[in-house]
Amino acid sequence: MRAVLVGIDFGKRGFTFTESLEELSLLSSSAGADPVVVITGKRSRPDASLFIGSGKAEEVAFTVAENEIDIVIFNHILTPAQQRNLEKLLKVRVVDRTTLILDIFAQRAKSHEGKVQVELAQLQHLSTRLIRGWTHLERQKGGIGLRGPGETQLETDRRLIGERVKSLSVRLEKLQRQRETQRRSRGKGNTFSISLVGYTNAGKSTLFNALTNAGTYVADQLFATLDTTSRRVYLNDTGNAVLSDTVGFIRELPHQLVAAFKATLEETVNADLLLHVVDAASPARMDQIEQVNMVLKEIGADHIPQILVWNKIDIMGLQQSVELDEYGKIQRVFVSARAGVGLDLLRHALDDFSKSRMTVLTEYSSVNQSSDIHVE
Repeated sequence: MRAVLVGIDFGKRGFTFTESLEELSLLSSSAGADPVVVITGKRSRPDASLFIGSGKAEEVAFTVAENEIDIVIFNHILTPAQQRNLEKLLKVRVVDRTTLILDIFAQRAKSHEGKVQVELAQLQHLSTRLIRGWTHLERQKGGIGLRGPGETQLETDRRLIGERVKSLSVRLEKLQRQRETQRRSRGKGNTFSISLVGYTNAGKSTLFNALTNAGTYVADQLFATLDTTSRRVYLNDTGNAVLSDTVGFIRELPHQLVAAFKATLEETVNADLLLHVVDAASPARMDQIEQVNMVLKEIGADHIPQILVWNKIDIMGLQQSVELDEYGKIQRVFVSARAGVGLDLLRHALDDFSKSRMTVLTEYSSVNQSSDIHVE
């Protein structure tokens, strides 16, 4: 599927414009598109009707016709009206960033839970696109057989989507309760729980496999992992822990996905420790760390202790090492999950954290027991 990528520079801080376009190209390729042409521009604000303005829209239309383009992908979030206006002008399908990410998630979801979560997110997004979606029929007022069908169809679509969303939500609640039961059973044994988090394609699944020998699917593409996988990992000094590999985060992760993946992301919220995996080879790594922390805050996991795992050090020519903060606590561990470098340092770091956690739990238990003793 031949695609034109469109990105407009609004002068926002954070990710550089070039890095943002590179990410869009990766997203497009991950979705199965072939980015043929990239069209860029600068604006102070989006155009209300066409987002990119009439002049730039004509440039895109010419490029589409000249290159036999099948789809135009925007690196932005379009309103339903902007999307319809662009499709009418360009005569091809127009997809915005949110729809693109949802499509990738739909392709990647393998488990029943993952598929339910993605479908729910897609329907919630689609429901916003139905507003006045049948105006081409409404304009034909008074025609035989066309009296009010647009409104009727719109209401039917909304009702069917609403019913399906309700059904999927109920199913997700049931899955969420099952996960909660599993977590409680782990909690009774004070099992040390670790979650891998990080920007998509940072190497979380590769690290997960290296630590657990799980054989989780790994690919050099965005969102290769959607379904949370948990495995036991043995720590030399403190015994078994549970390590969970979770979905990767990304800049402007659609809110529908965050909401729909609540059950999956709760593995992160309920962890004792987060291993925040960072792609050390990415020039945008600091911005990616910030984006991940923003999502963690959104799901209520920003209070959980973190160890930054700087992955892919082999690409950067860095050495395996451990970096401590001013209080002597482990702040960063430099590893290469693919090459197996620095993994022993990481295991020692997990052991140290687990031992300090057990000390705190023991002290807490002792205080509670002593407070239950009453002297007569």
